[in-house]
Amino acid sequence: MNETHGEYTALLLDEGHSGDAAVLDRLRRDPAVAFVDRLDHQRDALRSLVPMPAAGVLDESPVWAYYSWRRTVVRLLGRTSFRRLRLDRNRNKITAHEQERLEDVTVGIVGLSVGHAVALALTLEGACGGLRLADFDTLELSNLNRVPGTVLDLGVNKAVVAARRIAEIDPYVTVTLWEDGLDVESVAEFLDGTDVVIDECDSLDVKVSLRREARRRGLPVLMATSDRGLLDVERFDLEPDRPVFHGVIGDVDVESLAGLGSRDKIPLVLRILDAGQLSATMAASLVEVDETISTWPQLGGEVLLGGAEVAAAVRRIGLGQPLASGRCRMDLDQHLDALADPPRPHDLPKEPADREAAAAVSRDAVDAVVYAAARAPSGGNVQPWTIAADDDGLTISLAPEHSTAMDVGYRGSYVAVGAALHNARIAASAAGLLGTVTIHDGDPRLPVATMTFGSGNDRELTDRYEHMLDRTTNRRPGVPRPLDDTQAWLLSEAASREGARLCLVTDRDDIATIGAILAESDRIRFLTPTLHREMIGELRWPPLDSVETGIDVRALELDSAELSTLALLRRPDVMERLGAQDGGQALGKSTADRVSSSSAVAVVAIPGSTPRDYVRGGEATESVWIHAQTLGLAVQPISPVFLYGVESAELEQLSPRYAAPLERLREELFDVVGAKGGEALAMVLRLSHAPGPSVRSERLADRVRRRIS
Repeated sequence: MNETHGEYTALLLDEGHSGDAAVLDRLRRDPAVAFVDRLDHQRDALRSLVPMPAAGVLDESPVWAYYSWRRTVVRLLGRTSFRRLRLDRNRNKITAHEQERLEDVTVGIVGLSVGHAVALALTLEGACGGLRLADFDTLELSNLNRVPGTVLDLGVNKAVVAARRIAEIDPYVTVTLWEDGLDVESVAEFLDGTDVVIDECDSLDVKVSLRREARRRGLPVLMATSDRGLLDVERFDLEPDRPVFHGVIGDVDVESLAGLGSRDKIPLVLRILDAGQLSATMAASLVEVDETISTWPQLGGEVLLGGAEVAAAVRRIGLGQPLASGRCRMDLDQHLDALADPPRPHDLPKEPADREAAAAVSRDAVDAVVYAAARAPSGGNVQPWTIAADDDGLTISLAPEHSTAMDVGYRGSYVAVGAALHNARIAASAAGLLGTVTIHDGDPRLPVATMTFGSGNDRELTDRYEHMLDRTTNRRPGVPRPLDDTQAWLLSEAASREGARLCLVTDRDDIATIGAILAESDRIRFLTPTLHREMIGELRWPPLDSVETGIDVRALELDSAELSTLALLRRPDVMERLGAQDGGQALGKSTADRVSSSSAVAVVAIPGSTPRDYVRGGEATESVWIHAQTLGLAVQPISPVFLYGVESAELEQLSPRYAAPLERLREELFDVVGAKGGEALAMVLRLSHAPGPSVRSERLADRVRRRIS
């Protein structure tokens, strides 16, 4: 082991320390020593990080780093702040917590030709906090096809060249050198304090000894071979009885391997690398060793790829992530041979199909009632009903097969049935068929609501007929404008006439609070696998998908950037990664922004949580919605995850990981809207002043049946 650290590590000096100050003073008086001070730029960059580091990091004392081989002193941030800034662009490919764990890893690298690329990759990524480097050889001009040194490094020990590069990237990485390289006797000392072993040396006796000692200590060994991007992994930490080199060379005598020349090594090298898997260019080159070429060839790009492969494997080991023993190949030529055109994205149709106009043709009175009922809104436009009618009346039943996880106890379905019933009453009144309405508070497998046709007419209901047919969801951002007292009264009356109470929130601060609550609920929905799967399953992408159920993505009113991001948010693996980090704060931003653009938030409160209460709540929701659109307001329903989870156990079932936050969010929403004890919430409506929607949702014809009497 070499102890002359000043040859390859930076001397860190604290100006506040008297001894260090004296050294700095001496260096300043030396005209051959240059001083570089860009600390202000570093501190500005540190303060600009998101999130901003804690005060203790921002105020950390800086240091001066003296690089003797460059005759240069550089002023740098202190250790914690330096690493926070230098490694910030790793996040969240490597999280801050993972970065801290990796700092405890010490990696030993034997052989600093290919090993230089490995050390460079590990240092750049901050994939370890300590490096132990061993190589006896000096850098030659013929090495510069693959070793990222310079002509100024010629004649310098390869381990020193690598260590200097590391120090100039991060002077806080602990580096120890073995400038005499390793032999069979020094392997044990080299492995003391090492967590992961990287073998990139040429000596077969050292290779075998290194593995045997690593196996004895329970240390993993990695090796990158540049030809066809071979990565070799031996997890002796997990498999203490695993044979070295996967058993392909048998139980060889180490002494017999010492001092072998390039040609003499070839038989064993071919067994280790598997001759049948070598590239044709490498195999042909091996035939020419000692004839037309002096040794086997290596390319700089392939060596750099090997460094990246090893760094990825070290990260997995250091973070306790799965990594099996074995080998794999990242064959660049093979991938380049497989180049293909990427799939072209499907453009969304600019104009929706005019199915509504076709559906409106030639309807008799009963058909008009059925059509109106089917036009009712439902969560995710799943249409969780079966609507049947004949000349005597109409029944609306639940369709449990169309329920979702958020539809706890079919409460959301009951709200949808209530909205359908309200539409049916309006259409029946307009046709002079209004009769007795019955809500059945019992078995969800039986009809939930029935209406016997009569000859009645309700002027208020009839006046809403055209407005009911025009009712639609509008998710466009709005322009906040205050509602006047008359508008607020009309909306409240629309709810109370159906047996519900409207909590109308118009205070800007309260609206912002509601936006934050709903945004956090959306984040939880994205991060809960079942809820995420169902939410993404609701989306329809025309013209590839039918839009008779679900939500047409055009109705989301997303701009091009948001629509592109949706391609990422659809992926469960992305959500799993965000969930593991408890991240994804931006997942609810769109909801928060739209709520903040609202003129008001209307919450329909019902006196209890029985099926009848939710059906009446659905009637009230539809009534408020129709009245709001009549007043020129755009309406968007928002269903927080906790909306129909009345009991704590139900929230636990909805999202086990986030049950407690959901309960807190529910309490916060109840508080800000002024819901009373014993009440439940049927729906949250965002009311805004906005342009009309891009598309209207459609309906599936097979959810309705017309019987001929």
